[in-house]
Amino acid sequence: MDPCPFVRITVGSLALKIPVASKPTRSVVHPSSSPCFCKIKLKNFPLQTAVVPYIPPQNQFPDNQLQTLAATFHLSKADIEKLAAKSIFSAKPCLKIAIYTGRRGSTCGVNSGRLLGKVSVPLDLSGTESRACVFHNGWISVGKETHKGSSAQFHLNVKAEPDPRFVFQFDGEPECSPQVFQIRGNIRQPVFTCKFSFRNTGDRNQRSRSLQSEACGSRSWLGSFGSERERPGKERKGWSITVHDLSGSPVAAASMVTPFVASPGSDRVSRSNPGSWLILRPGDGTWKPWGRLEAWRERGSSDGLGYRFELIPDMSAAAIVLAESTLSSGKGGKFVIDLGGGGGGNGGSNGRATPGSATSPACSPRNSGDFGYGLWPFCVYRGFVMSARVEGEGKCSKPCVEVSVQHVNCTEDAAAFVALAAAIDLSMDACRLFSKRLRKELCNHQDLLG
Repeated sequence: MDPCPFVRITVGSLALKIPVASKPTRSVVHPSSSPCFCKIKLKNFPLQTAVVPYIPPQNQFPDNQLQTLAATFHLSKADIEKLAAKSIFSAKPCLKIAIYTGRRGSTCGVNSGRLLGKVSVPLDLSGTESRACVFHNGWISVGKETHKGSSAQFHLNVKAEPDPRFVFQFDGEPECSPQVFQIRGNIRQPVFTCKFSFRNTGDRNQRSRSLQSEACGSRSWLGSFGSERERPGKERKGWSITVHDLSGSPVAAASMVTPFVASPGSDRVSRSNPGSWLILRPGDGTWKPWGRLEAWRERGSSDGLGYRFELIPDMSAAAIVLAESTLSSGKGGKFVIDLGGGGGGNGGSNGRATPGSATSPACSPRNSGDFGYGLWPFCVYRGFVMSARVEGEGKCSKPCVEVSVQHVNCTEDAAAFVALAAAIDLSMDACRLFSKRLRKELCNHQDLLG
């Protein structure tokens, strides 16, 4: 499998030094007692914000200080070509940073921060697909000079690094058992097939907690929806999707292990009682749990798909949360796992990246049972891990999955991320309001008869 070229631009090591005025101005709060922040903008990408630490003017920025990330931008080959495109109206691409003193946010529609100065860092992206490049690392003068000729100093590190990724595209909606293609430029090569099915749901002991409590008495609200789909006992459960390689061998699976059930008095899956999936990998002649995805329907103005994904190191160790965010139920968005991604925003991402520690004991099993879970304490996920683009409710969704090359060492590694992408896409349907009808592929025989 050949990867696609991607470039990761990071902004970090932020710090601010402001000279102390001999006669302090009462109307301005000095940054030593009030937080500072900056807004970071790259053309064609969403604006990102970050806190800027203040250090005393007499101190030097420590060379050995931890390289904390403030913002990250992920550029595909097409993004690089757009930024590098020359025209009479555009100059060399630049990263623009505006530094503010005071708190972030706004009061009565007016920004609370006071603009201190702006910084522009030119970006020459040629060759960055194959080699790292540091565009700036050090101090820059910002703002107006004082009467002594000194000005505020802003420290930052801007660099680009190759971040090649495998790109996979579902050829249809996951519930339609599609093929999965690997994409590289204009080349599409089939690599996996998916099989959607219903597990045996005859075990009545799998009833959800909320439905058990509902059975104690009648619920007049059930009739208000005007559909049999909301009667006690109706739930979305038993969904399963298995990923096979081209030889037909199963290499990953996603299985719904906790039913998706409306909370009492509503027609939505609540955060307090989410549905969940297990992401499974083959090993030692059986399926082994690799990760767990929980999903629910958020309330309020967001009204989106809330999710939490955690890695399962083994059956005895505690799970490790890698991502937790919300996707728009109407527009869809990107499910992202990006550890140490700072602002985590890349174009079109609705999910916020989950910050990670370089010492977190999280890694993908290296093979289907050959190495496995004994290596967990000694390896880590780093940087960008994966993303999956899914559509909103009622739209034809053919998830596009990007996986960092450094996290794929075998076919099962890639297949696990494909299964996870299928689970997040199917969760959009599983968390759909129970007053809405699902497509027939997502209804088992009993639901169709009901």
